[in-house]
Amino acid sequence: MQSLFDNTSSSSDYITSGKNYRKHPTAIVANGAKIGSMVDIGPYSIIGDNVTIGDGSTIGPHVFIDGWTTIGKNNQISTGAIIGNAPQDLKFQGEKSYVLIGNNNIIREYVTINRGTANGGGVTRIGDHNLLMTSAHVAHDAQIGDHNVISQAAAIGGHVIIEDWVTVGYSCGIHQFTRLGRLSMIGALSMISKDVAPYGLVTGNPPKTYGTNVERLRRNGFSASARQELYQSYKILFNSGLTLKNAIEQIATRFPNSENINYLLAFLRYPGRGIYR
Repeated sequence: MQSLFDNTSSSSDYITSGKNYRKHPTAIVANGAKIGSMVDIGPYSIIGDNVTIGDGSTIGPHVFIDGWTTIGKNNQISTGAIIGNAPQDLKFQGEKSYVLIGNNNIIREYVTINRGTANGGGVTRIGDHNLLMTSAHVAHDAQIGDHNVISQAAAIGGHVIIEDWVTVGYSCGIHQFTRLGRLSMIGALSMISKDVAPYGLVTGNPPKTYGTNVERLRRNGFSASARQELYQSYKILFNSGLTLKNAIEQIATRFPNSENINYLLAFLRYPGRGIYR
């Protein structure tokens, strides 16, 4: 990635005295902030007192990072992103709460990530290797795992759980307290107000499940036999006419020793908001 400081001035102009990171002269870094080595902080960005930024991260122009926010290593944060602001929750009373972001994430222009609330555990968490595209929003207490793609203008509600390798399409709305199971995909412009089962493809308004996320399963190394097991399980779950309880029992009996199926069943047994069938 090209440095923010190329073709602007000599690099020596941007070395902060006594520190091992670089910042543009117009950037403001509070005295209490902890900035790792080889970090670039771009023009007009503001870093608050309780912020920690790990080694090798790049902070673009006009970025605002505040609150009790910890950002790991090698993250790329683009122009206008706002991270660690107070949650948009009327029950919030100014309590101490956090944003925790892992390593190797790409956070594009104008993404907003709010910190947690006392009632929601106090932490908004984002794991490793995620891509949050332009203008996406992550609300308070959301828990996002690893290797996810959150597309442009998607709105992730409060307390949402997104597991690993999930794709959320353009301009989707994800209702508070919903869960998106690993390796699932949400089509563009969908409004999701129920849980999405692992490995599934859900799209439309109203949303509907359209089988397994076959292409993502292939890319993640699922064998033909493993994909077939999931396909058969999905037929029982979504096309048999059985109640959810009876479908779970039938799947468990048919595939008693499958790690992937056991994971699916554990997700289905969790008392959430119901799933799209």
